[in-house]
Amino acid sequence: MFEITLKNNKIFRCEENSTIYEAAKLNGIGLEHSCLKARCRSCVVNVVKGKTKDRFDDFVLSAEEKKQNITLSCNAIPISDITIDVEDLGNVILYDKKIVPAKINLIEKITKDIIKVVFRLPPNSNFKFNSGQYVNLIKDGVSRSYSISNNSISNNQLEFFIKNYKNGLMSKYWFEEAKLNHLLRIEGPLGSFFLRDTVKKNIVFLATGTGIAPVKSILENIKLYHNKYLDKTFWLFVGARYKKDLFWNPESLDIQNLKYIKVLSQETENFLGFKGYVQDAVISKKIDLADSQVYACGSNMMIQSAKKVFIENFLEENNFFSDAFVQTN
Repeated sequence: MFEITLKNNKIFRCEENSTIYEAAKLNGIGLEHSCLKARCRSCVVNVVKGKTKDRFDDFVLSAEEKKQNITLSCNAIPISDITIDVEDLGNVILYDKKIVPAKINLIEKITKDIIKVVFRLPPNSNFKFNSGQYVNLIKDGVSRSYSISNNSISNNQLEFFIKNYKNGLMSKYWFEEAKLNHLLRIEGPLGSFFLRDTVKKNIVFLATGTGIAPVKSILENIKLYHNKYLDKTFWLFVGARYKKDLFWNPESLDIQNLKYIKVLSQETENFLGFKGYVQDAVISKKIDLADSQVYACGSNMMIQSAKKVFIENFLEENNFFSDAFVQTN
């Protein structure tokens, strides 16, 4: 058994063959995470003292990063006492993962390749989550991850935006076979993409494609508890290729201190928003990133590019939170 020390001097023990993340959870300590399968970068940590080994081969970290003792907490198994350069999630309540049955209550076509699906849960399911988290939807043994797009005061309903991926097993179900009242299982909540308390003035959201789902969930909660956030300025940058791909209007929430910027990478005619990429749009607004928190959700390429350029423009690295959407057939 080894000891793991965090940046804020919290210490916990790790059993043999347990990962850093598993040991932290067992000790009631929450760490940043998302997929828990060594396929994204949400749980990246820097081992500043001691050594670890990987449970599985990962294709996320570069050889150079590994030389610098950077690893994934969901995949790294300590082989000595270690110190890692991260803090825990503090007082955030992380609800226990559970599996509950759910029936399809609504299927609505949003765009050519995106649908909205709403599930109703049993009255006694007591399913709780933090706005911004995701779940696994399970059908006939096939499981895929989707972010919840409605707020955490869910009234036993969960809403999702689902994209059609070519040759995707679950895409075939959603876009060709799914019917009202079909029964699936929901596993969750999962992930650590949710709003944190902060003294920073600016809260900046970036979303591309269906990455708007967890941001919508968070913004709906902000609307519910708006008095708590009167001293904040919220920025929302939503990126797509064409105007037809912008399928949700955040202005419907009527959050007075929310600034909404549409960003299109391909549209050139009759468009008054920002032309380019969401990370460049943020820089163009000259936001004081030193006084900001950033939440980015979408492709891993966008997230890594945004993190790099924002840190170069004085964002504190520990104020960048992300949820990368990783495609699975």
